[in-house]
Amino acid sequence: MSESRQASKVIVWDPLVRFGHWALVAGFAVAYLSAEEESGGPDLLHVWGGYAVGAIVVLRVAWGFVGPRHARFSDFAYGPVVALRYLFGLLRGQARRYLGHSPAGGAMVFLLLASLAATVGTGLVAYGDQGKGLLAAGPVVTSAYANGDENGGAAKRGAEEKESALGELHGTLANITLGLVILHILGVGLASIVHRENLAAAMVSGRKRAED
Repeated sequence: MSESRQASKVIVWDPLVRFGHWALVAGFAVAYLSAEEESGGPDLLHVWGGYAVGAIVVLRVAWGFVGPRHARFSDFAYGPVVALRYLFGLLRGQARRYLGHSPAGGAMVFLLLASLAATVGTGLVAYGDQGKGLLAAGPVVTSAYANGDENGGAAKRGAEEKESALGELHGTLANITLGLVILHILGVGLASIVHRENLAAAMVSGRKRAED
């Protein structure tokens, strides 16, 4: 019996997709939970967690064009009407099962990658405006702060306002990403019930039940 069940399983998710998925989970969790030090600046764990998330997002986007079939964006790039139809069907317990990403799951992949990229991007710019990180502004910001005349003071205030606005945008995008993650978890749970398979476990083993 166990052999027949094993024979009905097929490899769907390649190692890069699987490891990248769980590495993103870990990286985002670390970055989100270590957002600020007591001094108000970003914690080093937050910074390096953000770097890790950014690197994984870049790798996943590249893999979406050159990876195996079910890793490619072309395999799950459905229109919004198809995604909504699938989602409503899922809520009714009547959605078609897909071997790879479903239309709603594919849409969530795109949304998460875009949201993560925007979160990391604003974080890099905000950190760079502090003279740190990969996009450090360097001596230009330092000299503007050091200038004691009226223009220097205005430049400093403008830089501080920009930094504050970027920080707020960065935090908002991080919260939006967290909301998407929660929706993703709920969607995976519902799809697992409707399709009678453990999708989280499939993202660990890489195997799913063969197409019905």
